[in-house]
Amino acid sequence: MFEHKKIHSLSDYFVELNKRPEKGVYFYRINGYNAEIGEFVSKYYEAARKNGVMLEGKIPNPGESNLAYYNEIMGPDFKPDRAFIAQSLRKWLPRMNDYQVDAIGNSIYDCLVKLRNSGKAESMLKNAYIKFMCWLYYKFERIVGQLGENSVPKIIYEGEISNYELLLISILSNAGCDVVLLQYKGDAGYLALDPKSEFSDEYKQDGLGAFPENFSLKSVWAEIQNKMETEKLFSTKASVTNCTNAWTEGKGLEDIMTGVTVRGEDKALFYNCFVRINGAEDKLTYANELFKLQQELKAAKRRLVIVNGEIPKPTNEEIAEIRRGTYDRVDRMISHLAANFAFTQNIELQRLMNTAFAEVMLAESKKDANNINKLTNKAVYLLCWMKRYLAQLFKGWKLPEIGCFIYMGGCKNDKEALFMSFLARLPIDVLILCPNLNSKCCLEDKLLYEINNSNSVVMDIFPEDDANVRIATVAYHAERELDTIMYQDTGMFRNRQYSKANVICLQTIYEEIDILWNQELKYRPSFSAANGVVNIPVIFAKISGVKDGQVQQYWNTVKKLVTTDTLLVKKAPFIPVNNPNPMKAFATEFFRNGRLQRSVIKSHPQYQYGILREEMQDYILDKLQLMLDQKLIKGIGSNGMEYTVIAQVLNLPKEVVRMIQKFDFTKKNPKMIYINTTETMISAEDSILVTFLNLIGFDVVFFVPTGYQTVENYLTKGLMEEHQIGDYQYDMQVPDLGHLPNNGTRPSWRDKFFKRGK
Repeated sequence: MFEHKKIHSLSDYFVELNKRPEKGVYFYRINGYNAEIGEFVSKYYEAARKNGVMLEGKIPNPGESNLAYYNEIMGPDFKPDRAFIAQSLRKWLPRMNDYQVDAIGNSIYDCLVKLRNSGKAESMLKNAYIKFMCWLYYKFERIVGQLGENSVPKIIYEGEISNYELLLISILSNAGCDVVLLQYKGDAGYLALDPKSEFSDEYKQDGLGAFPENFSLKSVWAEIQNKMETEKLFSTKASVTNCTNAWTEGKGLEDIMTGVTVRGEDKALFYNCFVRINGAEDKLTYANELFKLQQELKAAKRRLVIVNGEIPKPTNEEIAEIRRGTYDRVDRMISHLAANFAFTQNIELQRLMNTAFAEVMLAESKKDANNINKLTNKAVYLLCWMKRYLAQLFKGWKLPEIGCFIYMGGCKNDKEALFMSFLARLPIDVLILCPNLNSKCCLEDKLLYEINNSNSVVMDIFPEDDANVRIATVAYHAERELDTIMYQDTGMFRNRQYSKANVICLQTIYEEIDILWNQELKYRPSFSAANGVVNIPVIFAKISGVKDGQVQQYWNTVKKLVTTDTLLVKKAPFIPVNNPNPMKAFATEFFRNGRLQRSVIKSHPQYQYGILREEMQDYILDKLQLMLDQKLIKGIGSNGMEYTVIAQVLNLPKEVVRMIQKFDFTKKNPKMIYINTTETMISAEDSILVTFLNLIGFDVVFFVPTGYQTVENYLTKGLMEEHQIGDYQYDMQVPDLGHLPNNGTRPSWRDKFFKRGK
């Protein structure tokens, strides 16, 4: 039998028997965790899987069928002596050699002697013996046939071990097995069975903490499988690998212009750059330096792609060309999608792409490993973009050629960042330019080299030709700096400083409408601006009834709210139900899978907003998408109302379009007053228009003396606030407000207050 020996380190477990300083075995219990323990358990588990037994919890007691088979083969006899045990083992486990029979037999005999000496009856010894024999046959048969070999068999057990389990594992340990007990709840349960630690030793190390909450042999095996599958992803490697930035001098543009043949001499490497430059070293020369960069790259016949502002999203046609499936594991998803790189038609390049794809996707999966669908979508984007730019970057490619991809403006989302990381692991110089320090790039990558300059430059387009090269004067830059000082966090705003706005509907009392109506938005409560977006508070209200029955005063109140920038509707419906709309025929083309097809809309010959400022066009489409997403009109997503909404918003009346075009989000906002004195129902088109104008930032007020429902019939949410100001009046005629006399009107409390001192 073998003696238990002390280990100097956990690596001693993996030393072969004939190379151990003292010929013996190790039996340790581990009660705490750190990174070293984690690595050891993984390695030991793999050793036990090849040459041993893994016990995930309790060993099942022999069942009736197990005992019946034992009695059939071995009979009822039992003698607690060496000769009987040895003879029984040869019959029960015939593949064991004489050495193994002696080792197991002597170990079982010693165990039974200890049990008898502790006062156990003969019947209890027999029960223990039969349990041991069944466990050896059904659970450890593969291990007993390896005893005595140079590669020591391994046993790993997790959880709180029972008395008979400990006895059997000790029998196997004494016969020549290494054993590890993983005790997630500590040592107390074990010490109740073996208070003097006679069977095993406790592994002690400073700084051990509790085992991770989800740690188990099952999770260890899953991690081993993932590692094996991951290694398969990198099994076919290219003949070269990337040397990114290590050869550079940290000079950014100069490094990229360095000839590819003088960057390094190792034939097993390709030498590329991965650089982000924030700001400009010199505002006056920045544009000229970029222009010179692209001239030199073209002169050197380097392949070049320049993208400004954003990488256009893949089209439906591009996505449809990517072969993909449904995946339950990340490695399978990566392996299957990587087959799409067959479009490269260059085996060396294909292998480089496979390796880069696997590396970046595995890194991305660690951020959110549970959402494989989301990860698959990112991978599809990456493949679409690679296929789109393949010809420009790699047509006829061969080593040591290095292309160049320049992204002006920086990554706006994780898909773009992932694509940049992928390109940087290919024979491509990747340059990300963020001249405007107010615009941040979201990319993070261990390979990325970053250069930070203090000067901020507003430049959206890379100067590729003479027409795009504009050199600013010193006075121009001075004015821009003064502009920044004056209009940043000061409460002052330059004309049309913001191109995006969020709308906040104010809850007011009726009297406040008159007070707020002509205020600039920046003076209203809850106005704010941050991160390039302004939050504008607007009025969206319905006034029902006539206050005190005073019809003349009622119309004077309406007249007072009519400004030069007010759309006044005096009769319902404003837009008749069957009003001709040229966009209706094309609405289905403009909306797919819940998203507006913006490029299709903007390029359509019937699109009428192309004359507007680009940012205002985007603002209109943003609000239209929001209206559809929030399903603000009844029937969106259920009976095709979404197409009516799209057609109506893309066919706004000319006066409304002009009001939107001139709208400055920090000044007075445009208005809409809708008067409905009759029983005529407001149309769905009117409801769409009113709701959209509210989202755009208009103040909208309904005057409904009858108190009847108007736009509420079509809204899914209670956006509009209603003020009940008096008795309902019917069959009222809307007068000519422009010629309405002011006689008979009572001065308001504000007029009285401010005129008191005159």
